[in-house]
Amino acid sequence: MGKKSRVKTQKSGTGAMAVVSPKEMMNLISELLQKCSSAAPSPGKEWEEYVQIRGLVEKIRKKQKGISVIFEGSREEFFPELMAWAQESGASCEGFEISNFAGEGFGLRATKDIKAEELFLWIPRKMLMTVESAKNSVLGPLYSQDRILQAMGNVTLALHLLCERADPSSPWLPYIKTLPGDYDTPLYYEEEEVRHLLSTQAIQDVLSQYKNTARQYAYFYKVIQITTGYNLEDDRCECVALQDYKENDQIYIFYGTRSNAEFVIHNGFFFQENAHDRVKIKLGVSKSERLYAMKAEVLARAGIPSSSIFALHCSDPPISAQLLAFLRVFCMTEEELKDYLVGEHAINKIFTLGNTEFPVSWDNEIKLWTFLGTRAALLLQTYKTSSQDDQCALEKPGLSLHSRVAIQLRLAEKQILERVVASGKAKRLHFQQQQEEGAPLPRYEESDIALLENAEADDKLPIILRKLEEEGDDQAAVEQVLAQVQQLGHGGAARDLAPLIVNGDGSNNGRGRRWFQVHYCRWDRKKEIRFK
Repeated sequence: MGKKSRVKTQKSGTGAMAVVSPKEMMNLISELLQKCSSAAPSPGKEWEEYVQIRGLVEKIRKKQKGISVIFEGSREEFFPELMAWAQESGASCEGFEISNFAGEGFGLRATKDIKAEELFLWIPRKMLMTVESAKNSVLGPLYSQDRILQAMGNVTLALHLLCERADPSSPWLPYIKTLPGDYDTPLYYEEEEVRHLLSTQAIQDVLSQYKNTARQYAYFYKVIQITTGYNLEDDRCECVALQDYKENDQIYIFYGTRSNAEFVIHNGFFFQENAHDRVKIKLGVSKSERLYAMKAEVLARAGIPSSSIFALHCSDPPISAQLLAFLRVFCMTEEELKDYLVGEHAINKIFTLGNTEFPVSWDNEIKLWTFLGTRAALLLQTYKTSSQDDQCALEKPGLSLHSRVAIQLRLAEKQILERVVASGKAKRLHFQQQQEEGAPLPRYEESDIALLENAEADDKLPIILRKLEEEGDDQAAVEQVLAQVQQLGHGGAARDLAPLIVNGDGSNNGRGRRWFQVHYCRWDRKKEIRFK
C-alpha cells in the first residue's frame, strides 16, 4: 500500500557494518547483566554504580553501531502514508491533522471546532499493537516459554515493536516509520545532563530506571541468543474531548495527575503549569518512641500507616487530609491520644483528623506546622544549588534541552519545599495567635457533617454521621442521607460518589438510633461508612 517502504540497514561511519565477535559481545552482555543484578549499592554509592553501568552500555552501543534498521527520509514524509493506512483500516481521520508545534514537536491540530465530550478519534483493534498481537507474532514461541516476558507487558510490547520494525512486510510499518528516532526521557540524557538531577527527588527513580532497563536488555539479549478508553461494542480505542477546541487549536492528551518528576522520567518533558506537581516526603513514628503503640493504634483506626511516603503539593494548602491526620497524631500528647482512643465519641473524632476545621488543640497545630516547616527546610539543604542559582542557570545561552528540563525540575522541587516552609511559618504564627488570645477550640459535634479535605477532589471522603429516629420510614431516611451525600463536596467530588449497597439492620443501639451502612466504590478502592 502507498509508497514502497524504504528500509535499509544503518551503516557505520566507515561505510561498513561493525564487525563484532559473538563471544566478545556475549562477554559484555554477561558483565552488564551481572552488574545490574547485584545487590543495591550502599547509600551514597548509587551514582558510582550508574556511571559503571552506563560505561558498559556505551561499550555495547559502540559495538552494535551500524546494525539497526532505519528508514530513509524524515518522519513527516511518512505522515501521509500513516493517515492513508488509518483511513483504510477504519480509523477516524477527520476533524484534525498532524502538525508541527514549535517547541512541542508534532501533535494534532483541530481542523474544525470540537465540543467538550465530543467523540473525535477512534482506532480499531486491528491497528493496535498489543500483548495479544505479540503472542500471535514471531515473538509468540518466546512469550509462551519465558515467564518474565509473560509478567512484563511493557517489555513484551517493546520486543514486539522491534520485531515488526525489522519486518519489511509488517502491517504496522506505516505507524512505525513515523516514530521518533530518539526521545527526551532521562534514558537518553548525556551523563553531564543527568548530573543536573543530582539531589532532586527524581534522581533515584532515574538511576533505577536506567539500571532496570539495562538489566532487561541484557537478560533478553541472552534469552534471544539461545496500554485511554476502549469501546468493547465497536472493538476500538476512543478519544473524547475533555474541553472545547477551536479550529487550529492544538489537541492535547491528558496523562493523568502526574507530578513533574513523573513527566520527566516517563514522558521526557516538564509541564510548567502543572497543578498536580508535588514532592515526596517520608515520615514515620519511631518504634522506639514511648507513645508508639498509642499513635500507631490511632493511625490504624484512621486507615493510615505508621510509616509511609506522603506528598507535599504545589497548591495551598500543601498537604493532603491524610498527611494532616498523620501529623496531628504524630504530634499528639499522651492525654490527646487517650482522648482519641477511649474518650467520649472517640470513634467519631477519628473522622475529623484530616479536617482543618477541627484542630486537636492549638498546641498540636503549632507543633505539626513547626515540624513540617523544619523538615521541608532540611530537605532544601540537601540540594547543591539554590533556587537563585537555578534561575541563573536557565538564563544561560546554549543550554541543552535535557539540561534545561533537569534544572526546571530541580527548581520546581525547591519551590514547592519553599512554599511549605512559608506555609508552615504562616500557620504556626496563626495558631500561636489563637492560643495567645485564648480563642475557643472548635468542637466536633455528632450532628456535624464533616468533609475530609484534600488538595485533590478525587481523594475526598465524605464522613456523614446522621441521626435516624427510631420511628418512621427507614427507606425514606436512607434516601434523604444519600441525597445529602450527593450534594456534598466541591470541585466534582460529589459526582464521583456511587452508592452500591445500602444495608440497614434496624438494630437499636439503646439510644433510639438505628445503624445503616453505605458502601461506596471510587476508582480502585471501596469505603464502608456507617451512618447513624
